[in-house]
Amino acid sequence: MRPVPYFRVLPIVCGTLLAASLASPESGAPPREKLEPVPLEEYLIYDRVVIEKFLTSQTTLVLIDRQTVTRLNPDDEEPPTQAFFAENEFFEGELDPNLVTDFIAKVRRPSRLETRFNFGVSYRLVSGQEPERPEVSLVPIPAAWPRVGPVQGPPSTVGVLGFSRAGFSRSRAQALVYVGDYRPDGTGAGFLILLRRAGTTWQVLNTEVVWVAQ
Repeated sequence: MRPVPYFRVLPIVCGTLLAASLASPESGAPPREKLEPVPLEEYLIYDRVVIEKFLTSQTTLVLIDRQTVTRLNPDDEEPPTQAFFAENEFFEGELDPNLVTDFIAKVRRPSRLETRFNFGVSYRLVSGQEPERPEVSLVPIPAAWPRVGPVQGPPSTVGVLGFSRAGFSRSRAQALVYVGDYRPDGTGAGFLILLRRAGTTWQVLNTEVVWVAQ
């Protein structure tokens, strides 16, 4: 795969972030308690994304939406399709077709995240308007981690982060996941993140910006 700029902003910009869609189950979704739980192997991917993209040495709490997202833009009405990927040419259009197919199939319906994260700081799963009790990740973090995009100063709280299910290539050597960073002031951004397997862990290969709200 040809190298992709670390941060290539695509022309998908939302002017208004619909906070209500984050605070309640998506339209037509089954009750949260009936949602299928996310498989354990996908938490390794979520942990790597949080560590590399969102944590700083000042982070003390990460907020995460308990329900996985099915839309890659707050203004979208439907889950992503093959046409959506073809039109936007994410990662220069060189994604493994089987990886894209698996990702699309996984994000058609929401799933339930559980307290299985392990990225080094306390986190809280948000269900609707009420946060659940904090859980603590046990892996220590270094003094500083890189953060996506410019910030005014390292915040102590990250999120609310909304994760999709992770799609895998047929060999399971690559994974694709979406994460939205929904901030209290109505700003935020959404990212597609491509990872590759490195033994028993995952490494981030590249990131695409799907939307930005300023």
